[in-house]
Amino acid sequence: MHDRINTIILGFLFVTLVLMFFMGTSNALFVGLSVPLSAFIAFLVLQMFGYTMNMIVLFSFLLGLGIVVDDAVVVIENTHRIYANGKMSIFKAVRIAAGEVFLPVFTGTIVTLLPFVPLLFWPGVIGDFMYYLPFTLIIMLLASLLVAYIINPVFAVDFMKPHKTVKESRAITRGFKMLCLAFLGIIVVGYMVNFGLGNLMLVLFALILLNKFVFSWAIERFQTRTWPAFQNRYHNLVTFVLKGKRPILVLVGGILLFIISIIFTVIRQPKVDFFPKSDPNYIITYLRLPIGTHQTVTDSITKILEERIYGVIGEDNPMVQSVISNVAIGAGTQDDNQTQAMPHLGKVTVAFVEFAKRNGQSTVEYLDKIRQVTHGIAGAEITVDQEANGPPTGKPINIEISGDNFEELINNANKLKSYIQDKQIGGIEELRSDFQANKPEIIVTIDRRRANQEGISTAQIGSELRTSIFGKEISKYRDDKDEYEINLRVREDQRGNISNILNIPLTYRDMGMGGLIRQVPLSSVAKVEYSNTYAGIKRINKKRVISLSSNVLTGYTANEVVANIQAAVNQFDHPDSIGIRMTGEQEDQAETSGFLGYAFLVAFGLIFLVLVMQFNSTSKPLIILSEIVFSLTGVLLGFSIFNMNISIVMTGVGVFALAGIIVRNGILLVEFTDLLLSQGMELRQAAAEAAKTRMTPVILTAISAILGLIPLAVGLNMDFVKLFTELDPHLYFGGDNVAFWGPLSWTMIFGLIFGTFLTLIMVPSLLVLIEKSKTRVFKLFGREYSAEKAALRKANMDYDEPVVKEETHH
Repeated sequence: MHDRINTIILGFLFVTLVLMFFMGTSNALFVGLSVPLSAFIAFLVLQMFGYTMNMIVLFSFLLGLGIVVDDAVVVIENTHRIYANGKMSIFKAVRIAAGEVFLPVFTGTIVTLLPFVPLLFWPGVIGDFMYYLPFTLIIMLLASLLVAYIINPVFAVDFMKPHKTVKESRAITRGFKMLCLAFLGIIVVGYMVNFGLGNLMLVLFALILLNKFVFSWAIERFQTRTWPAFQNRYHNLVTFVLKGKRPILVLVGGILLFIISIIFTVIRQPKVDFFPKSDPNYIITYLRLPIGTHQTVTDSITKILEERIYGVIGEDNPMVQSVISNVAIGAGTQDDNQTQAMPHLGKVTVAFVEFAKRNGQSTVEYLDKIRQVTHGIAGAEITVDQEANGPPTGKPINIEISGDNFEELINNANKLKSYIQDKQIGGIEELRSDFQANKPEIIVTIDRRRANQEGISTAQIGSELRTSIFGKEISKYRDDKDEYEINLRVREDQRGNISNILNIPLTYRDMGMGGLIRQVPLSSVAKVEYSNTYAGIKRINKKRVISLSSNVLTGYTANEVVANIQAAVNQFDHPDSIGIRMTGEQEDQAETSGFLGYAFLVAFGLIFLVLVMQFNSTSKPLIILSEIVFSLTGVLLGFSIFNMNISIVMTGVGVFALAGIIVRNGILLVEFTDLLLSQGMELRQAAAEAAKTRMTPVILTAISAILGLIPLAVGLNMDFVKLFTELDPHLYFGGDNVAFWGPLSWTMIFGLIFGTFLTLIMVPSLLVLIEKSKTRVFKLFGREYSAEKAALRKANMDYDEPVVKEETHH
């Protein structure tokens, strides 16, 4: 939790710093304020629904950091662009700027949150775990719309000032002198109150001075020279691309890149995980001995495991926080459903210090070494695992063998286990059956003839045995607060001895002797036999089931190991009455994959409907939606080039978030092209001019989202509290956050980098290509069509008053 809060602060600082160069310091702060304001509104709504702060909610705020600023970026950037011309007041500039982008901002926000709507209906345990992410993001995006439309324009009216030259910005005015004196006083008071507070005030004052004397020069140079030059070069590039048949080449190039990315991914074959795994914070060694083993024996074996584990980690290892052993109580796995002491179970848990204190050393090597040294104890089942990440799922490898004939089922389960072990498939730790056939039992056989002679019923014998061993409630004790059962049973030291149990006297009234009360020992009417039986029989859908399960060794992924096991199972000869299937984590994975595919189609359809309603066209929405497909090129190439593991859940959610941002940028560009066309500008010129004008918000949107995710993607962590209190930021890279959320972050980063290029190059090209193609098609049917007239006609439909076309002469 602490690391995630610091990551949010880092992302916020990165986003604000970049916005400063594009908009200036004050405007960047306006945009930056949209993050805490949107988060504040989201907090209130979450509280209303009764949701508390958790890991998923915090990450949702981090993911939304780069997304919620998009609305504010567009509104403030448009206001800044119009007001910077110096031809109108700030009030008029705000009204025109907000009105000009009202529809694209509104539609952009809606299409950004639409992909998350189907995720609210995610089924199963995975859906319960991930539900908070789409819900929180939807609330934050709606809140960002409110901030962009109402709060940001108010801030702009009050604080946006005319552009100043560097000389004016650096001028030492009386107001600046008063500000310096006030800050010096605050710094002194801060140091008197707290050392960290004083340092914080000092840093803020230093930033003010840097902004006035350094940043102001750098920002003006960037805004007046660097960025305009970049825009002009981009405008020339787009103009060049839109000429003649070149838009066709752009489309063909995009399709070829997409095909190449798929081929390259197939060649590289990046590993696919269901949920990402981080370095172990805990390594847990589970010990299972035959049922009936005395706890002293289990304790002695557990001590052997302890010694072997200490031989791996050492006695005074600074990475190890503690080593805790459990015997009988709290020693079971999640599958054991342990509610009472189980003397045949043991567990040794190695807890490591937090990641920041490990000096970059991985704990995975300890997991592998402990697995090697703990095996080889005769009669013991030993499993070494790490703590579970994410929601509870089944075992990575889980084979269910089902059937009606129990003996046949047991026989085939044992054969399959031996068959897979003989195949020596890599990645399997140790196949373990959940069926226990060696549970010891004591059978009390009643001599019915002798019991009848004595006049003792079998029910009476059974009742005496149960009362002696388990006890019988004979009364209750009540006090002012509660009542307590009073149970009668044989003393503990006597009921644990079978000889004492057999000598229990059976008291009864002998009716053959006139109702005389007699006592005979249990051994006179019963005898004891020792045997083994089944510990339990599991049924699924009315069929008896035996499961074989195992963990996956380090260096392997569950998908590749399960694929090899499935190939072996397909060749296993078994009767038709026996069913074999892969379940566990693979079953959850199949369910999740199916849902995400269906949800993506639903989100795709919803976005298409919204875009059709906005543009009153089907071709333009298809152009915008094609960006989603082409942006996957960047995702595939990124994961393949850097050989990263693809996580089905996290990468899938990342594609959903990516789709909304990519579509939003496309809307901005296409909508402004329509506006220019309605004003009489020629199609190619309008597309190039719209691309140049909307280039800044498109790039800012992408950069904001990317920079907001970079700290999480690379695992950049900094402790801001200790930075000011101890002058030590505790800076490090990595940790659980990057392992768990990294695939989602990199999915969005790779997709946005490539998708932004598509928006700025391919969208204008496709727009020109489609509109020119429509002109030719209409001409074949003897009808006239032009993009300019279509845009003018749409503008007349959107407004009550006709659009005045201004004549231009070239």
